[in-house]
Amino acid sequence: MRVLLVKLSSLGGFAPLVRRVDGIGTVFECAQRRWRKAWWTSAVRAEWRAFREQLSAQPYDAVIDLQGLTKSVLIARLARGPRFGLANRTDGSGYEAPARWLVDHPIPVTPHIHALDRSRELAGQALGYPVAGPPVFGLKGHGPRCDVPTLVFVHGTSRDDKLWPEENWVQFGRRCVSSGYSVVLPQSGDVERARAERIARAIGVQASVWPAMSLDALVDRMAGTQGVIGVDSGLSHIAVALNLPHVQLYNFPTSWRTGPQVAHGHRHQVSLERDPTPEVDLVWATWQVVRRAAHA
Repeated sequence: MRVLLVKLSSLGGFAPLVRRVDGIGTVFECAQRRWRKAWWTSAVRAEWRAFREQLSAQPYDAVIDLQGLTKSVLIARLARGPRFGLANRTDGSGYEAPARWLVDHPIPVTPHIHALDRSRELAGQALGYPVAGPPVFGLKGHGPRCDVPTLVFVHGTSRDDKLWPEENWVQFGRRCVSSGYSVVLPQSGDVERARAERIARAIGVQASVWPAMSLDALVDRMAGTQGVIGVDSGLSHIAVALNLPHVQLYNFPTSWRTGPQVAHGHRHQVSLERDPTPEVDLVWATWQVVRRAAHA
């Protein structure tokens, strides 16, 4: 079968990740945000025309809109083939009602459902197969393994209320170092770089800050490490897709919707949520459980 999956993102840098996934043929990049800023220019009009021509160049056995947004389903309508999409909103999603009426086959899904399971359920119903077993992401990292055991601290996120306190990172990092790990901190932008440098400096010489790099390069570097501790952010979810041992930290009761789940069958990946924030002792104890599960 030839299937077109429609999934838009405000971060166009995700396209390189999709190209790495097993089973993916062609990736069509839709730069809607950039196009909207200069829709009247000849360059943007030419890009939009080329995008439409690529999308409609061949028929598909199924076109599946995974988002349930008006803008995503309008993109799906540019392609040739039966169109499937969400028939209802799920808890915490950005579903828009017009999307139901703009597909050929609206499919109802469980309202209270993890974001990952929602896409799996929708695709399974659209293509006629049962959804079973743990998710297999097929995301490949091509970097070498680190020479010494290394943990990645994903400390940055788009919302300040999702951050873990810096003093917690420092305390946790010192425990990691005393247990034989090196600690690395990725960063992007002035704010993240300054925070990463403060944390690394306070932990000591076994902690370092990675330079800014492309998402492609970052995936390769992460894939070569022994695990990730991170807040609710894109990099933490990439760690899950890379099948790394991982503890994902939540300050809100939302891990059921986006975080690693026991039901997904991966005992070496755990969501940890507390109000106001997970305690250092609890995160350390959870990491020990995750570490042992990864080596079981």
